[in-house]
Amino acid sequence: MKKLFTSVFFLMLSVLFVSAQQKGLGNNDPEAKKVLDGVSAKFKSFKGVQAKFSLKIENGSGKTLGTKTGIVYMKASKYRITITGQEIYCDGVNISTYDKSTNEVSITKIDPSANSITPQKIFTNFYDKDFLYKLNQETTVAGKKIQEIELTPTDKSKPFFKVLVYVDKAAQTITSTKVFEKTGNKYTYAVTNMNTTTPINDAQFVFDTKKYPGVEVVDLR
Repeated sequence: MKKLFTSVFFLMLSVLFVSAQQKGLGNNDPEAKKVLDGVSAKFKSFKGVQAKFSLKIENGSGKTLGTKTGIVYMKASKYRITITGQEIYCDGVNISTYDKSTNEVSITKIDPSANSITPQKIFTNFYDKDFLYKLNQETTVAGKKIQEIELTPTDKSKPFFKVLVYVDKAAQTITSTKVFEKTGNKYTYAVTNMNTTTPINDAQFVFDTKKYPGVEVVDLR
């Protein structure tokens, strides 16, 4: 199950930032673009972000297949993701992925020429690539105005056919996203808490072998 949750988490990221860069996407909703541009600009203004998140997987009947929670730290190009059984560190140059069950860490070098997926990108310019987008209804959740934006992939070979993005209208931040697969499964990634004011030390993004006695290091750089 751990590998399933890990792969689904990165599926969510890949859905929200696709690598192709097609032009001429058709008629996008200018009102939806205003909302998404506001989210992107707001996120870029933060010097650092610490966010708690949850991931829920449901089948076509609405039955919950599993849930997962974690924390993500972001600062410039650096990030750290902590979920049950696994930690991922990116110091801006290298990515270290630690597996608690095997006490093993694999280290790879970031390829600047690749269209790599990072947590930062889910809050920024994911929408201007392979999606058509429109603004749906506005609802009130726990006293907050939430705007729903529907994204449709232009590439119909994708395993999903729709993504819903929910935006806190006042805060201009994404509260959750829901991916609808052609199989009927739904994946919901929700930000349960976001802190943008507490300073984040750069040491947070570096895997320290001294803190993991006996760890096996697999250096793939």
